[in-house]
Amino acid sequence: MRIEKLDSSTKKNLLEDLLKRSPNSYGKYEASVKEILDCVKNRGDEAVFAYTKQFDGAVTDASNIQVTEEEIQEAYGLVDESLLAVIRKSKENIRVYHEKQRQYSWFDSKPDGTILGQKITPLERVGVYVPGGKAAYPSSVLMNIMPAKVAGVDEIIMVTPPGKDGKVTPTTLVAAKEAGAGRIYKVGGAQAVAALAFGTESIPKVDKIVGPGNIYVALAKKSVYGYVNIDSIAGPSEILVLADETANPRYVAADLLSQAEHDEMASAILVTTSMELAEKVSEQTDIFVRELSRGEIIRKSLDNYGHILVADTLEDAIDAANEIASEHLEIMTANPFEVMTRIRNAGAIFIGENSSEPLGDYFAGPNHVLPTNGTARFFSPLSVDDFIKKSSIISYSREALEAAHRDIEAFAEAERLTAHANSVRVRFQED
Repeated sequence: MRIEKLDSSTKKNLLEDLLKRSPNSYGKYEASVKEILDCVKNRGDEAVFAYTKQFDGAVTDASNIQVTEEEIQEAYGLVDESLLAVIRKSKENIRVYHEKQRQYSWFDSKPDGTILGQKITPLERVGVYVPGGKAAYPSSVLMNIMPAKVAGVDEIIMVTPPGKDGKVTPTTLVAAKEAGAGRIYKVGGAQAVAALAFGTESIPKVDKIVGPGNIYVALAKKSVYGYVNIDSIAGPSEILVLADETANPRYVAADLLSQAEHDEMASAILVTTSMELAEKVSEQTDIFVRELSRGEIIRKSLDNYGHILVADTLEDAIDAANEIASEHLEIMTANPFEVMTRIRNAGAIFIGENSSEPLGDYFAGPNHVLPTNGTARFFSPLSVDDFIKKSSIISYSREALEAAHRDIEAFAEAERLTAHANSVRVRFQED
């Protein structure tokens, strides 16, 4: 990995480099995505079936697009019992963590008859997109469905691309069943997003779409926002390790590569105060790359978006971490909890040398759907909050309104909204 001195110039170049990975830079694909969305919106199932055959090589129709209970049971027979046990442990950890995020309706009443409050209502129907194709991601199934279940969503619809044989990966089906998906449909890509957003003869329209996907899925979600809500527009994965001279170089190198193996656009960055650590980590990454199965992808990822930045002080290193606002941030310093208190921008923070990033991906409980491309400055991880809506509650007695009506009327008159003022005034006029 390249080693650079951290200064204003290298930091500026790095930030500009990372922004090139943003879904906002995928303009050349937008026309293709729009064509797919329009086609599904206008032709419904017919378009969905045609695109599934074109892009996935699978023949689907109204009779087989929905996964059957028999297919789910078949999947259970194909998943190793030990893996099923791990899926169930992970699901429980995710459930327990997200239970702590639940919000409740509240009401505040006063002696004069004023009642103010907030009503929490789960979304009625949510669509969960799960990638398919070359890899299966049962962890993504759990992370997207479990917060919705905890929130109390009435119906969870899952979509995922089938293989050429028309089947869905067994581990994906098992994880979906365990998590509580209501219906599962064999469709992926932008056409799946369109089906969820607009509805077709077979697939019902949802209120919100969540879940990661490729460039086409990301742009499709961005385009249908407004017809439905979405969680976020996910970019390529990224990790930043913040370390001092006390860090173990083997651990740091291994953790950097855990994200670099996702794809060639993944970002892996070490910010450290130790040149000695920087050199050892660089050497160790070369050793690991030769040993790991996805070594070619890792090598390209590191060549494109891998950086080791050496800072003069820990304060400079922390400032850089906050500016980069990484999806995953690991802290491997002498006092990691103290450093954590100074972190303002990060999707998930992993504290100490034993808290490696895959803990968050698979097992610990916090959600692994996280803000990317610097959006951790203003976005949060997927949570129960994403699957609820809030309604304000207002109730005034006549006594309470009488005490306030002149103030309300004055405010409305100042804005020249006389009908607003009249709406209150009429209640205190003689017939």
